[in-house]
Amino acid sequence: MKPGRILALFLLLFISTRSFAQRPLLNMADHDDKLYYFGITFGLNFSVHKINYSESFAQTDTFKRIQPLWQPGFNLGLMGNLKLSRFVDFRFVPSLAFCEKKLTFEYGIPTDSVSTRSIESIYMHLPFQFKFKSDRIKNFRFYALLGGKFDYDLAANARSKRPDEFIKIAPVDFGPEFGLGFEFFNPNFIFSPEIKISQGLGNQLFRDPGIPLTNAIDRLSTRMIVISIHLEG
Repeated sequence: MKPGRILALFLLLFISTRSFAQRPLLNMADHDDKLYYFGITFGLNFSVHKINYSESFAQTDTFKRIQPLWQPGFNLGLMGNLKLSRFVDFRFVPSLAFCEKKLTFEYGIPTDSVSTRSIESIYMHLPFQFKFKSDRIKNFRFYALLGGKFDYDLAANARSKRPDEFIKIAPVDFGPEFGLGFEFFNPNFIFSPEIKISQGLGNQLFRDPGIPLTNAIDRLSTRMIVISIHLEG
């Protein structure tokens, strides 16, 4: 074979190899054909109580200030995803959310002292979500979430008879959720980071006239930000 033909064949082989190497491998190519699939989820949450004050808060000198504080926690759960159309899925993500919320309150006359107390919660978190997803861009996709949640606080102290309770929390909460996420397709699983915000609509304050702080608050609701990692199959 002539050197010119050998050189031309080598160049053609080199160009073909480079073109093949630069072509991205499409991982889990048949994933979008699945009617349903499952996964696991874990993440970090930040929660706080939103307070609506009662009329007695302004009319009495018992408390000067009641300030809610954001605190971190974590989530662990499972995921079920049902395909509704090319761009819309329905998700159910039952999980346990371990949360802590703090209240700082400053007493008025006669003490003028400041106290910070923690409210610990273990939510049985049951969110129902619609997932609006983009077209797949090679091994990447982004999506938006819109849905609602039902929470039951397994650590709620509404029925507690302890004399040292500074506030009592009702166990049931519900409200809307919305968020954003990304999907990175790997050969055997999807790595999906996500952030969502939820706002409780229920009043979690359990009114006990014997607790002074209860009389200063009219309504107590929960706001939460959750940063999650989903591993989907």
